[in-house]
Amino acid sequence: MTASGPPFTRESALERVRLAEDAWNTRDPERVSRGYSLDSHWRNRAEFLTGRDAIVEFLTRKWRRELEYRLIKELWAFTGNRIAVRFAYESHDDSGQWYRSYGNEQWEFADDGLMAFRHASINDLPIAESERKYHWPIGRRPDDHPGLSDLGL
Repeated sequence: MTASGPPFTRESALERVRLAEDAWNTRDPERVSRGYSLDSHWRNRAEFLTGRDAIVEFLTRKWRRELEYRLIKELWAFTGNRIAVRFAYESHDDSGQWYRSYGNEQWEFADDGLMAFRHASINDLPIAESERKYHWPIGRRPDDHPGLSDLGL
């Protein structure tokens, strides 16, 4: 990520959230991991990870299970070196069951602008394919695609 580091302004926090969303929508674990410090600490659901290697391993497993993954993140709050985000993503498993996964993240950044801590709480809702709201081609969400609030999520 090339966004400015802390302390965050509204504009720099919004930029950081969009850059994170864009990176995750690549589904490239190596690329995503570069936004985190070498010794970054994560809590993702009930998993606890430390370091970029663990992040890459985790994301590789994640995207083997969560197929056709598409994510939208939205800034919730920010202060100093912290950002709170809410998000929702859609994916399906290998049986074709679609899910919308809702979550909240709390991020804490080191002075160099890399994320040092990520705490994520996530819930999965099974949905019918007809209930999907994310229909852009795999990759970056188009700028004109509605965000979470616009979609009523």
